Amino acid sequence: MSLENEIKQLIIDSLDLEDVNIDDINANAPLFGEGLGLDSIDALELGLAIKKQFDVKIEANSEATKLHFYSVASLASFVKSQRA
Repeated sequence: MSLENEIKQLIIDSLDLEDVNIDDINANAPLFGEGLGLDSIDALELGLAIKKQFDVKIEANSEATKLHFYSVASLASFVKSQRA
């Protein structure tokens, strides 16, 4: 499974998105607002899940973190950069 698909599955599982599968999530679409429609509570849950799953350090309330969480693709890039 690709990292992007792994992140999509993590989003679905950690946020209990019952009617969504990985093919429904566009890797480049926004996760919050008009895209997938996640909110700030979802952001906290997703942040914890990403931190636990990929063992990455996430700074709370930083502009960089907001950019990393923009889309699945940006999250995948962030995780890759943290692993390097």
